[in-house]
Amino acid sequence: MTPLAALLSIMFFPAGITLILSGMLYEWADRKLVARFQNRIGPRWFQPLADTIKLLTKEEIKPQGLKSLLFYGLPIVALTGALTAALYAPILGFSPIYSFPGDLIVTLYMLSLMTMCIGLAGWNGSSRFSLIGATRSFTQLFAYEAPFLLALLGPAMAANSWVIKDVSAYAEGHYWMILTQPVGFVIALIGLMGKLELPPFDAPEAETEIVAGALTEYSGRGLALFHIGKSVELVVAVSLVTAFYLGGIGNPLLFLIKTLVIVLLMALLQAMLTRLRIDQTVGLWWRYGALLALLQILILILLKGWLA
Repeated sequence: MTPLAALLSIMFFPAGITLILSGMLYEWADRKLVARFQNRIGPRWFQPLADTIKLLTKEEIKPQGLKSLLFYGLPIVALTGALTAALYAPILGFSPIYSFPGDLIVTLYMLSLMTMCIGLAGWNGSSRFSLIGATRSFTQLFAYEAPFLLALLGPAMAANSWVIKDVSAYAEGHYWMILTQPVGFVIALIGLMGKLELPPFDAPEAETEIVAGALTEYSGRGLALFHIGKSVELVVAVSLVTAFYLGGIGNPLLFLIKTLVIVLLMALLQAMLTRLRIDQTVGLWWRYGALLALLQILILILLKGWLA
């Protein structure tokens, strides 16, 4: 590959700008479906792009007393982590760009950088709303990361591989994991909503309680980078759940339809349920979600040992 081709590949396709625009389209689909379920019209298809452009052109105001390195660096690290995770995921139904043993664990870690950066951004702030939002973000991080990780370990253990490409190929060649591991699919779906802080798990950024939570003091480019990072994280996480539980990669068009079905389920849950308190989300989900995921893994181990 020539340097020019490599540069175009990094910037446009299959990563970079194409991934960011895909994230905005997924975000629009989610917002539009929630609006229709609530008997509202919802945003136009270009609304996420318009919001991002507006934020990028606005002045970025840094409150007095904040550490500049954290204030300006955390949004960049958050977006970088999401874009790096996309290198190992089957984005848009295509095989991952890079692959190595254990890339599943690295990808999940990269997806966690977003929440960690948001929490640190709130901790670095001077507003009480930022501090409360940071505390809730870190609390919810511990509650949802473990069940989400365990939910994705089920298909990985069935495939005897920690490589995303191998697990996707196994799911495509054998059966839909949602039929054999339905509990894991439900845990992965709810854990994904918790990672993205979507309703009813949006206590860390509850606008009616703490304005914008940890990001209350962010504006302009910093807020735009966090917003873009969440959109990219949505695409990557939905792609992982789809590849692992809904029959692997297969045809790109069919894969796109499957991911939209996941978005539809998430939008339906957002429209049906009201916001949970932080103690409810943590207590219920950490207690039962992790236990159910561990139980499913235990059953899987016993079945594999019995079949062997």
